[in-house]
Amino acid sequence: MDNQYFIDDQTLSPAALEKKHRLETDPSSRKNHMEYLPGMEQIESDVCERVMAQMKAYDPAAYTAQDVRRALQHETCTVEDFKALLSPAAEPFLEQMARRAQRETSRHFGNTVYLFTPLYIANYCENYCVYCGFNCYNHIRRMKLNREQIEHEMQVIAESGMEEILILTGESRSMSDIEYIGEACKLARQYFRMVGLEIYPVNTEEYRYLHECGADYVTVFQETYDADRYEQLHLMGHKRVWPYRFDAQERALRGGMRGVAFSALLGLADFRKDALASALHVYYLQRKYPAAEMSLSCPRLRPIINNDKINPQDVHETQLCQILCAYRIFLPFVGITVSSRESAQFRDGIVKIAATKVSAGVSTGIGDHESKYTGKETEGEQGDEQFEINDARSFKTMYRDMSREGLQPVLNDYLYV
Repeated sequence: MDNQYFIDDQTLSPAALEKKHRLETDPSSRKNHMEYLPGMEQIESDVCERVMAQMKAYDPAAYTAQDVRRALQHETCTVEDFKALLSPAAEPFLEQMARRAQRETSRHFGNTVYLFTPLYIANYCENYCVYCGFNCYNHIRRMKLNREQIEHEMQVIAESGMEEILILTGESRSMSDIEYIGEACKLARQYFRMVGLEIYPVNTEEYRYLHECGADYVTVFQETYDADRYEQLHLMGHKRVWPYRFDAQERALRGGMRGVAFSALLGLADFRKDALASALHVYYLQRKYPAAEMSLSCPRLRPIINNDKINPQDVHETQLCQILCAYRIFLPFVGITVSSRESAQFRDGIVKIAATKVSAGVSTGIGDHESKYTGKETEGEQGDEQFEINDARSFKTMYRDMSREGLQPVLNDYLYV
């Protein structure tokens, strides 16, 4: 794919402006979001059909306080129980849900909390997603780290004591191809015990290659499981193809990845239905791949320039807490990550109840870890951030704060033999 997509770095031509306007206002000018593009692998799987059938049939308003009480009394949480716990009827029962979630977390994870940090190595993107800071029409500083810069960033992070890293790129095959990401994985394996990826979805054999390069797990945000809403928000690029994105985790598992992570970006659509679909995506895949490690994230949409275009649905902290507690009760063995999009106070509280993993020393910019970790000025250019974080605590501060809260910070629990 050529560089015609990176039009933010120059003044838009009349033709480009006209195309952008047409994409925004004329749905017929967009590619069918349910049709695969050339080169996209299609797999035989019933998971999507099962998840979508449950989501479409879900009416949160249909559940009552009695349904919630019944769900909390059951030792094993069924799909119907989970639907009740996500419903508005469960909001008055948040304290009871939190106590149940805390018991489940303690039973399966003890008092541990896992720490990791993300490393963005490129922010070029070929998609037009109206809510994303990296989208190809946004005028931001684009940057791609070379091998030496990637290794320097990793050295800075590793010297802090961090043992798990999550490598991220913008969604551009032309600027961040599989070989480039693979080389980053090989470097990361030299410095870290655990290496995760959050990149554009790829085919099974490409995931296999990245696993051989050193990647342990893959995170993919579905953004929203509402396919109609998804079509309205993703106007151009490979990311527009909804079913290819949905099957990414299963392709990763078929490619040998040890673990996969799932998420919707709460606020883009009906957050209760998106939370249901996210958890069911895990639930059904867990039954097909019982040896895989699976985890959930629960990020909320952060304030962005285009809020007026997408009309985000507000998800308040109480509702976020409800979702996280419901996740833990329904999926007691699954890891739950809480993003730095949330406040320090919220993250410190939720790790005592339902969450098991938090990011620390976070930067969503490109090439700026030295300045954020050591206070030194970073030489050379830096790329702009994808979104604003809320909890900017360093790794050392996060480790100290978790310890003071009576938790046991864990940097790695996996040994290669």
